[in-house]
Amino acid sequence: MAEVTIYSTKVCPYCIKAKQLLSAKGAAFKDIDISQDPALVEEAQSRSGRKTVPQIFIGDRHVGGCDDLFALDAAGQLDELLKS
Repeated sequence: MAEVTIYSTKVCPYCIKAKQLLSAKGAAFKDIDISQDPALVEEAQSRSGRKTVPQIFIGDRHVGGCDDLFALDAAGQLDELLKS
């Protein structure tokens, strides 16, 4: 399975929803809580080019946020990405 990284906060409903989908797919993921560390906020923004959470990476590919993750799943592409 591909390495999955998600930059998130504990109280973000979109972060929770994205993590629930990944868990339902059986994907292990590295959850980086950026809420208490400005350096991690900067890292997430630098890697993704976005200022919102969650920011999700599958391997080296930036998937985007929660809506992007669900769109990939609806298009039937998420499972393949997770297997790569």
